[in-house]
Amino acid sequence: MGTGIVAQRLRRWRLVLPLALVAAGGCFATREDVRVLQDDLTRMQAAQRSEDSAHRAALEVVIEQLGRAQDTLRVLSGRTAKWQGDVSENLYSVGQQLIQIEELTGQSQKQLSVLHASLEAQHATASSATGIGAAPGGASPGDTARGGGGPGPDQLYQLAHEQLRRGSTGAARAALTDLLRQYPNSDVAPYAHLDVAETYAQEGNATVADSAYQDVIARYPTLGIAATALYKHAGVLAAAGKVQPARDAYQDVIRKYPRSDEAVLAKDRLRDLK
Repeated sequence: MGTGIVAQRLRRWRLVLPLALVAAGGCFATREDVRVLQDDLTRMQAAQRSEDSAHRAALEVVIEQLGRAQDTLRVLSGRTAKWQGDVSENLYSVGQQLIQIEELTGQSQKQLSVLHASLEAQHATASSATGIGAAPGGASPGDTARGGGGPGPDQLYQLAHEQLRRGSTGAARAALTDLLRQYPNSDVAPYAHLDVAETYAQEGNATVADSAYQDVIARYPTLGIAATALYKHAGVLAAAGKVQPARDAYQDVIRKYPRSDEAVLAKDRLRDLK
């Protein structure tokens, strides 16, 4: 019997029982009525206990779920804190590396400025000594300055290579450009032209790098660096998906420079190129 029915019966007894007592002239209710009332009360209490038990069970489930949710939040909070710590550490490391790069770049620029000023002073001295703007015997002012005590093409070339090894392509290119301007006829000038192309290649500027490679090929077709430049040019074509032009360029390396190391590499590339 449901709790609602029991409650209705109790309310009915509360109304009927006084009337019955009055009608009976003050007589007491029968034992049967009392028993029925007691049974209704017992059933109502049992139903109430059952509902209370169900409520407690549901509450325990909710409490358990809340506990699990709190455990999950604690785990996530710990992971978030660790992730934030790792990110902060990585950012600090990157910042330190950027500071080192800035310091190296600043030192490189300072060295280039000092070298440039020294070269300009030597050039002015040479021009004063001859009385004209060009060096004696038709040599370039840059080549004449090489005989002085200041840095020559070899020193500039070494400085450029140090910057290139450090990844400072801009500083390296500045040193190479200064070398070519001051010493265009030096022995290292052809290699400086090739290294200028390499600075652009390292920066990912394939178009400008390829143009510089082709310039080296045109300027120094009989030197070994022409084989290197031609091989690099073929690599740019292959990377751009221009298969047939790349094959032609590799074959030119083999045909024009058969004894070079690049010829051996070109043969391997031809076998792999599809």
